Amino acid sequence: MLQSTTAVVLLQELFLGPATAAGGAQGGALQASYSWFVSGWGSRASWFFCLVAIVVLGLLSRAIHTGLAIFDKYGGDALYAAMIYVILRSRWRASAAAVYAMVAMTALEFFQLTMIPLHMLASEHLIVRTCARLLGTTFSFVDLFTYAVGIGGIYLADRMYVQR
Repeated sequence: MLQSTTAVVLLQELFLGPATAAGGAQGGALQASYSWFVSGWGSRASWFFCLVAIVVLGLLSRAIHTGLAIFDKYGGDALYAAMIYVILRSRWRASAAAVYAMVAMTALEFFQLTMIPLHMLASEHLIVRTCARLLGTTFSFVDLFTYAVGIGGIYLADRMYVQR
């Protein structure tokens, strides 16, 4: 329980700020949730809720199979890239977050060419095999395109909302 509580506090500090996570001057998580409704899309709390929604949709894209690769595989990949954008966007402006998210996703995809994740998949340890699945084991240019679509889509939604 202590470890999960620590993880929650770290996430709160990242997205809501240190005073909120400590229950300080801003009044805790309830106040931060309320401030999201007041301040809108640009607040850290709104990015946290966006991150949660992306993770849930990503998990559903892997759990529910439609038979169409565009939804079953590539939808999850686009959401994975959007998740990286959201994490970076909580601290940086939109254009920097988009560029760095694409750099990170490209580096991750090219890392698959080393065959290290593929060898990790053959490990006897569950945690190593799980990491291999999270990293991906096969390089694909289509994945790079899918990452760009995911990052581009959330970047455009971010920019459109800010311009309103």
